[in-house]
Amino acid sequence: MTVHKWRIAVGSDSAGYEYKETIARDLADDDRVDVVIDFGVRTGESTPYPNVGLSVAEAVASGEVDRAILVCGTGIGMAISANKVPGVYAATVSDSYSCERSVRSNDCRVLTLGQRVIGLELARRLVSEWIGYAFDPDSPSGAKVDVIHAYEEGRE
Repeated sequence: MTVHKWRIAVGSDSAGYEYKETIARDLADDDRVDVVIDFGVRTGESTPYPNVGLSVAEAVASGEVDRAILVCGTGIGMAISANKVPGVYAATVSDSYSCERSVRSNDCRVLTLGQRVIGLELARRLVSEWIGYAFDPDSPSGAKVDVIHAYEEGRE
């Protein structure tokens, strides 16, 4: 059996820096991950979240990475930014069920987390769970995601 090894981008603003750093280390130690690419921020930087969110989402859309984790204060700003990139589906999660469904039902390839909303151990757990899920385009959810694809391409 072939095991997929993910190429994962991570990014944050200053409000999500600590979680991003811990999650990046966790991912680097995870056998399911081939490479982790850090899009910032770095220590002391004050880059607005949309800059990071858009850059990371573009890397997902282009195929440079398979998936991405973004962290800001709430996760919401990063999700809004990432979702502006066509073909990228980002979701903010704070529980295991939503984490699972974000991938299995919605083909979410960008997970966003809020450092000011959930605890670090929960964030780490959600990331670990999330990279274990796969979207099945042949499932009943596949047709629903196809509607979104068609809308993005201008063919309702």
